[in-house]
Amino acid sequence: MTLFQGLFQPDHLSWIMAGLIILVMITVYGFSKRYMMGDRYYQGHLKNILFLTVSLLVMVFADNLLILLGAWTLSNLVLARLMIHKKEWVAARASGILALKTLGIGIVLLAIGFYLLIDITGTFSLHTLLSNSNAQPSAKLTIALTLIFIAAMTQSAIYPFHRWLISSLNSPTPVSALMHAGLVNGGGFLLIRFAPLYLSKPFLLHVIFIAGLITVILGTFWKLIQTDIKRMLACSTMGQMGFMVMECGMGLFPLALSHLVWHGLFKAYLFLGSGAVAQEKLRNNHFGRTTVLSFILAAIFGLIGAYVFALTARNIFSLENTSIIMLGLAFMTCTQFACNFLEANITLVKVILAILASVLSGLFYGASIFVIDYLLAALNLFQPQALDAIYTSGFAVIFLIWICLNLNISERLQKTTLWQRLYMSALNSSQPNASTITANRTDYQF
Repeated sequence: MTLFQGLFQPDHLSWIMAGLIILVMITVYGFSKRYMMGDRYYQGHLKNILFLTVSLLVMVFADNLLILLGAWTLSNLVLARLMIHKKEWVAARASGILALKTLGIGIVLLAIGFYLLIDITGTFSLHTLLSNSNAQPSAKLTIALTLIFIAAMTQSAIYPFHRWLISSLNSPTPVSALMHAGLVNGGGFLLIRFAPLYLSKPFLLHVIFIAGLITVILGTFWKLIQTDIKRMLACSTMGQMGFMVMECGMGLFPLALSHLVWHGLFKAYLFLGSGAVAQEKLRNNHFGRTTVLSFILAAIFGLIGAYVFALTARNIFSLENTSIIMLGLAFMTCTQFACNFLEANITLVKVILAILASVLSGLFYGASIFVIDYLLAALNLFQPQALDAIYTSGFAVIFLIWICLNLNISERLQKTTLWQRLYMSALNSSQPNASTITANRTDYQF
C-alpha cells in the first residue's frame, strides 16, 4: 500500500468537469467584480472564488483518495465561508453553519467509505481500485458505496438532505450561482466517478433511483408553488439533481453527466440574471395553459423529437432495459418545448415553430449525450439496467404527474380538503430554516 500512489491521473471525465468548473468560475468571477464592487470584503470574496476553483480542479483530477477527500472537504469549507460573507449578517451566518453541518455529515461518511475501500483493495489509487472492481468483497464494498452515496446526497441536496440548499438564498447572488451551478453537482460527479463499482451492485442502483425519484417529485412540486424567484430556482435545482441521481440509478451515467453539465450552465445563467427577472412581471407557470388539442398536437411533435433524439444519440434502445425510459424522458422534453408554442390559438406559424422546437431539442439533447458517451467510451459507463417494477413504476409516476400538470387536472382537486392540506404541507416543507431568513432590509446594514 503506497500512500502517494497515483496522485493525479486525468481522464475524459476529469476534463469535462474541469471545463464546466472553469467556464462557470470565469463567468461568476467576472460578475462578482461588478456586483460586489464597494463591499468591504470585495478582495476576500474574489480570492475565495479562485481558491474554490483550485480546490474543485484538484478534486476532479485527483487519483489519490486522500487528495480527493481533502479537496472535497476544502471546497465545502470555502463554500461555507462564501455563504457567510460577513459575520455580522446573522441570517447568512446561520445559512453557512447549516450548510456546514449537513455537508460535514457527508465529509465524515465519505472519509469512512474511502477508508473501507482502501482497506478492501490495499491501494489509495482511484483508477487502480476501479479497474479491479469485480474482485472486491461484496458486503464491505456495499457498505462503502452506501456511505459514498449518502455523502453524494448531502452535497446534491437530495431529500432529506435538501434543507441547507433552500436555506442558502440570502447569500450574495454570485455565491448562489456557484452553489447551484457548481458545488451541488459534486454529488453527481462522485457517483459517476465510482460508477464501475455501483454498476456491480444492482440493489444499490435501485436505492439511488428511488432517492432521486422522491427528490424529483418534491423539488418539482415545491418549485411550482413558490413566489420568490430565488426560492423557485433552489427548488428547481433540487428537482434537477433528483433527475440526475435517477439517471445514475438506471445505469445511464453518460446521460447523468450531460444533465449535470447543461444544468450547471443554465442555472448559472438563471441565478446571475435573477435580479433582472425579479423586476419583471412574474409570469404564470407554463403548466396548465394548454388545451387537450394543443397538448395532443405537441405530443405528436414530441414523438418526432424523440425519434430524432434516438437517431442522434446512437444508443441501442430496448424495451427490456432502462434505455427505454431515457427515450421516454426525451419524448417528454421535446413535447414540453413544443407546448411552449401552442399555448393559445393554434396557427400554421406556431405549428411550424413547435415542430422545429421539438426536432432541435431532440437533436441537441441526443448530440450532447452522444458526445459525452463517446468521450467516456473507455470507462464503459452506459449500462442500462434490466427494466423491472421499480423502474417502470417510477417512470409511470413521473409521466402521470407530467400529464396532470400539463392538462391542469390538479385544478379540479384544488377545492378538496385533501388538496388544500397537501398544498399547505408542501408550502411549509419547502420553507427555509427560520434562522436563515432576512425578513427586513434593515436587518442588513453592513
